[in-house]
Order: sequence, then C-alpha cells, then structure tokens
Amino acid sequence: MNVLESIGGFLWGPWTPWVLLFAGVLFTVWTKFTQHTAMTHGFAVVQGKYDDPDDPGAINHFQALAAALSATVGLGNIGGVALAIGIGGPGALFWMWLVGFLGMALKTIEITLAMQFRNMKDPDNPSGGAMWVVEEVLGSKGGIWSTLARIIGVFFCITLIISTFTGGNLYQAYSVATLTEGFHGIPMVVTGIVMAVIVGLVIIGGIKRIGQVAAKLVPGMCLLYVVAALVVLAVNITEIPGLLALIVKSAFNPTEAAGAFIGGGMGWAFISGMKRALFSNEAGQGSAPIAHAAAKTDEPAREGIVGGIGPFIDTICICTITALVILSTGTWNRDAIGPLGGPIRIAQGTGTEWTVTGPSNVSALPESRHDAWTAGTDLFLIGTVAGATSPDTETNKVQVVGHVVEGEGTSSEAARPLMVTWDAVDLDGWVGTPTGISLDTGVHRTYDGANLTAHAFDRQFPGLGKWLVTIAAWLFAISTMISWSYYGEQGMVYMLGQKSVLPYKIVFLIGTIFATIGIQDTSDMIIFMDLGTGAMLWSNLPIVIGLGYLAVKCLNDYGTKLKAGEFKRHD
Repeated sequence: MNVLESIGGFLWGPWTPWVLLFAGVLFTVWTKFTQHTAMTHGFAVVQGKYDDPDDPGAINHFQALAAALSATVGLGNIGGVALAIGIGGPGALFWMWLVGFLGMALKTIEITLAMQFRNMKDPDNPSGGAMWVVEEVLGSKGGIWSTLARIIGVFFCITLIISTFTGGNLYQAYSVATLTEGFHGIPMVVTGIVMAVIVGLVIIGGIKRIGQVAAKLVPGMCLLYVVAALVVLAVNITEIPGLLALIVKSAFNPTEAAGAFIGGGMGWAFISGMKRALFSNEAGQGSAPIAHAAAKTDEPAREGIVGGIGPFIDTICICTITALVILSTGTWNRDAIGPLGGPIRIAQGTGTEWTVTGPSNVSALPESRHDAWTAGTDLFLIGTVAGATSPDTETNKVQVVGHVVEGEGTSSEAARPLMVTWDAVDLDGWVGTPTGISLDTGVHRTYDGANLTAHAFDRQFPGLGKWLVTIAAWLFAISTMISWSYYGEQGMVYMLGQKSVLPYKIVFLIGTIFATIGIQDTSDMIIFMDLGTGAMLWSNLPIVIGLGYLAVKCLNDYGTKLKAGEFKRHD
C-alpha cells in the first residue's frame, strides 16, 4: 500500500490539477463555450429529435448517455462528495463546480474524437475510445508510427483496466458493503457475493443489455435520491444562501476548525474538490467515450455534444445536492457526542509517531445518539499540536483515531468484551517541530464517505439515511459497475481480442467479492481510487490535447450545418 500510495501521490502531483484545468479552459474557449450547445441542442438530441434508426451503432443517444451516466453517477456522488467536504471543507464544492463546468467541454472533445475514429468492423457492437483514436490517426501512417500507436493504445488500456478495478469495482463494492454492514448488520462478504451475481447477470448481455438496463435504472435512481435530498434542503431552505456564500469564501480562504472538521486551507480544498469531482464525472479520464461510441449516429459531433451533458448532471446537479445536505444539516462540523469517560495520554514515541494510551474499555465512550458501539466502529478525538502545522490543512489540528474491537473473554463461554484500541499519530511532513499534543476529550463517531451522507439524512429525519442511502448506494454502485465492466472489456478486446472477454468478466466479478474481504479501511480505498483516476488521466490527456484540434474542427462543421438547417428534425 505504501508503494501504491507513492505512485498515486506522484500521479496527483501539484502539476496535475493545473494540466486538467488548462485542458478544460483550452477547449471551452476553442469551442466557443460548447457547454451552451450541450444544454440546448444536446437535450433535443437526447429526446430523440434527431434519431435515425438507419444510422450505424448499437444504442440510441439516450441509452448511450444513460450508460455513461450509470458509470459516473455512483458512489462518487454519495461517498466521494462526502470525502471532499469532510476533508477539504465547504470550499471543495466550488472546485467541484469548476471541474464540472470545464469537464463539459473536455468530455465533448473526448467523445467527438472517439466517434470520429470508432471501430465499426462489427456494426452491432462498435468499439471506441482513446486507443482506437490513436490507432486510426497515428497507426494509419504505417511504419514506426503504427508501432508507436499500438504502444500508446495498449498503455491507455492498461490504465483503463487499473481504473476499472479500483474506482469502477473495488470502491463501489467496498462502500456498499461497509454501509450495509454498518446499518443492517449484513456481513460484507454476503454483500460482495450478491453484487457479483447481479452485475454478472447484466454484463453477460454486452452493451445492448447494459444500455437497456441503464436507461431504466439511471432515471429512477437519480429521481429517488434527488427528491429525498430536496426535501431535506427544503426544511433548511433559510440556510442555503449563507451556505452558498460560505462555499465561495472557503474556496479562496482557509476554513477554521470546528467540531469534527479539523480545518483546511485553500489548497487543500482545491485538491480535495478536484480529485473527487474527477472521480465522479470522469472528465479527462477517457472512459465515457467508450460507452458513447456505441451510439447510433453518423454525426460524431452530435454524440460529443450529448456527452457534454454528463458532467452537468453528475457534478453540478447531484454532487451539489449531496454537499448541501451535508452542509445544511451541520454534519461536516458536527459536535462531539459526549466526553470520553476517562483520562488519555499521548506522548512522543519513535521518529514522528506519537503513541496514545487511555481507557480501553468501550464503557468509557459516550452513548451514540443513533447507533450502539460495535466491533468495527471507528471514532476519533481532536488533538492540537504545539509547535507545528500540517502542510495540507494549514492548521495544527489532527485526528486521534480509535477503533472498537473485540477483546478476549475470561473463559471459552464468556462473551468477548468490546475494547478501544488507538492508532499512533504520525506527524511526518509537518512544518515545525512538534513539542506536544493536547486533546479535546470529546468523542466523534467516524463517518467516512457514504456513511457521512447517510448520517446527514438521519440527522434531519432519523432512519431516512439508513434506508434511502443504502438503497441508493446499491443502485448507484451496481449501475456504475456494469458500465465500468464494459469499459474494461473494451480495453481487453483491444489488447488481447474477443477471447479475453470471458476470463476478464470472471476476474472482474471475483474482484467485487475481494473488495469486501481484502480492503482494510477507507484510507486504503482512497489510495486505490487516486491510483486509478491518476493513471488514466495521464494516459488520456496527452491524446486529447494533442489530437483535440480534429474534434474542434468536427464540432465547428457540425455547428455550421446545424445553423443552416441541414439536419432533419423529428418533432
């Protein structure tokens, strides 16, 4: 995990957000704000007003958008947003908005390119994506260019497989399993097996089955979640204007520590929002063009414009609603549930680690307002470090993390008591020289990712989060997994041919079960997420930036024809 974390840290170096922003701004300006076209003409196309059943492809525009959205509208909208707000504070949402807006242009370019150079050898099952773009543009020149194109295409597919298994599979299964076990006591492995069976029954049918299922599943699951969230926001409507002002202010200024929030600077909010927004809407990764490439159309730009709608729905709408629920209910900076019932001591150990000792019996913990303490429950206290500050949060606050575990019984028949174990506090990389850590003994129950969102709903309407977020998480995760399985499948077909599809699908489903037994905690899962998105981003962005001029020309030509009324409209 340390090696993977180092690789992910390099991929998400300080240069990464700026390259992503550069690409988004470049294509926004170059296409004369194609976001406007997506929000007008794009919605007309999705409604079927330009559909022609004789056009080449496998699924219609709406099904293609639904298939792509089923991959993007997932646990990133429930859990990813919660991670961004919980870590980066309210300002992270502002940067998510920016990524969503610029991502509309970036995704339009990606998809237009994929449609221009998609592989139509099998008209009923077309293939597309960055690998085929490079194959057609560079590979057609022959000689060394053909070899180079193949190398670039295979490299992209390798990063695609990594992202498929990390963000498109492991994160989805792990998040749903922890949520289901925490709320309903169902063992994580059972959730993994059930999800593997459901996903397996869908992906066997290929892109046509995926498109049909997504077209029915995505609108329903989005409506269910959005309506419930809007009810919560309606109750807190008077707070919304102030929260919007706080979001903008926090994006450009440090956010002070309060309650469970340990504080964060502008840079921390920036990188937190960027990472989670990219994970959610996938703009720049090059995944969505693979689904859109199956659309029935003979106009590449038309499907590109449709694809531009995706980041708007995913990030600017659904992610915003989730964030506002977390903020308006006071979940992000919630107060402690009570004082720790006993003294606790923290002292410097070896190197940069500080050891924590104190009451180990769970009876020392205050009663939780919503859930009883059980084995596997995590908690934390807020510590104040003297003489040093975190380079990330730009504050001197730190979480002191504890875990509820089963102790050893006094006899074979005795019930095992619940005990609390404490993690060492690692201050590696902090600015200054730590001379001590003072503790606020108020206990905060840990809610990571989707659990934080569920807790936000429960704070407003007790029991709502338990059922709503659990159901939404299952639907979102399954829809994401079936689409990402198709993305990975197309990468395997490009590298090893059709014969590799069945073994790939089997390994993919095994991965779903592995996520529920092999992932230790959320911090490990975040490492996997960042590795997958970072790797795919760096393999795709050079292709899009280098060949994007072809898509811009295609979009300009399409716009000219559209204004001239050359396209038949079916009202």
